[in-house]
Amino acid sequence: MADPQPLLRVPVQVEPPYEVLVGPGLLRQLPELVPAAQVAIITDSNIAPVHAEGLAGAFRQRGARCELLVVPPGEGSKSVTVWADLLERLAAAAFSRDCVVIGLGGGVITDLAGFVAASYLRGVAYVSVPTSLLGMVDAGVGGKTGLNLQAGKNLVGAFWQPRLVAIDVDTLVSLPQRQFRLGAAEFFKHALIDRPEQLALLGQDGLAQDAGPAALSRWLADNIAVKAGIVARDERENGVRAHLNFGHTLAHALEGASRHQLEHGEAVAYGVLFAALLGRARGLVDVVGQALQLVEFVQPQPLHDYPFDELTPFMARDKKNRSGVQRFVLLARLGQPVVVDDVTAAELGNAWRELRGLLEGTPWEAK
Repeated sequence: MADPQPLLRVPVQVEPPYEVLVGPGLLRQLPELVPAAQVAIITDSNIAPVHAEGLAGAFRQRGARCELLVVPPGEGSKSVTVWADLLERLAAAAFSRDCVVIGLGGGVITDLAGFVAASYLRGVAYVSVPTSLLGMVDAGVGGKTGLNLQAGKNLVGAFWQPRLVAIDVDTLVSLPQRQFRLGAAEFFKHALIDRPEQLALLGQDGLAQDAGPAALSRWLADNIAVKAGIVARDERENGVRAHLNFGHTLAHALEGASRHQLEHGEAVAYGVLFAALLGRARGLVDVVGQALQLVEFVQPQPLHDYPFDELTPFMARDKKNRSGVQRFVLLARLGQPVVVDDVTAAELGNAWRELRGLLEGTPWEAK
């Protein structure tokens, strides 16, 4: 029998610090890593039979009182209604301040479960266990939690750092291929802003869920270190943490305008292309080719034929904005993001038209 592969550890140097553990077989180890007497596992109905029910049983075997709280899959669960229901269920079960909330699932679940932990009894311990590629490299790390409102995405939430992030790369094997591709949008966003060498994984024989646990663990740990380093420098998004929103200004607007029919990874792929076009038009580095590769890798749904003025109200509510001024993250060079606050309406309109033109004749043409 082969020796078990060592876990990779990515430190997140906030106060108090915590670690992101990356490797195969971590779900089996979680009851030992989280020795709590009361555990609430928040997950969705897709993940529950695959991973959550067995994990809850393992906690109970170790003597913990474990409640499994299952919500519907999808962005609809990032709502005030679902959040309030989960709080009521914790209170009805008499969970105390020494309980641990575990978010087991994709980015929707880690955002939701983290906010439940942040708000129940004014804050209880939280452990993030992302099972999707998107959750592993982005949503599950860094302490941002949140809910959506009809007016836009993630407009309610709190910064609430987990005590631990456990990334079991074995869970990627059971992930639908489409969901893996959607998560790649955030992976390659990190590559563009701080790990340009990982852009080589956009090609054949690159990033793939069947690459094997050793390669996946190494790629993920290196990619997650981008976010961990930025979070350590700017936990509350007062400065450089905005760099993580490269491509997200348009992305969140597309999600809002589509009422989340367009998934996050799809919207980010289009948003990265939009930001690349804005930057090239300003004489900054030209990463349009890499952005088009990303769209091809993600294989998003066709982009809806929105008039741009339908998107601008959502962009006006972007969290990066200050005093009513629209701010965008662009790339001065590969690996060197900058925040600009002087993008004109004409520039935005031109980039949107150019994006639409580039998509003509592709499977992602606006419909």
